[in-house]
Amino acid sequence: MANAASGMAVHDDCKLRFLELKAKRTFRFIVYKIEENQKQVIVEKLGEPAQGYEDFTACLPADECRYAVYDFEYMTEGNVPKSRIFFIAWSPDTSRVRSKMIYASSKDRFKRELDGIQVELQATDPTEMGLDVFKSRAN
Repeated sequence: MANAASGMAVHDDCKLRFLELKAKRTFRFIVYKIEENQKQVIVEKLGEPAQGYEDFTACLPADECRYAVYDFEYMTEGNVPKSRIFFIAWSPDTSRVRSKMIYASSKDRFKRELDGIQVELQATDPTEMGLDVFKSRAN
């Protein structure tokens, strides 16, 4: 069903892959792209569980918007392994204004489709979603 605000539908694969990441840890990250011609959000890239943060950031284009989900694993101060599922709204300053508007207007509805997101980040450049940001927001 299309989003009234931006007219964007969410492909079923987006939710299925997210559930796999959340329940089975099948993926480390998922990068989503809005396919403007088809007016829907689709899965662009799936990160293998062995892939890390650098692999994830390398999948985000420098001049195009994307949504992404990242399963961030970390150790608490008591040395307890934990993980948090981050939703990242990637909107670099160099991307087209139209693209930024479409991603911004579709974000909340799309995020609601992914049940289980724990932390949200908005980033316009890589420093806004550095590992230090993930660590500080995870606790």
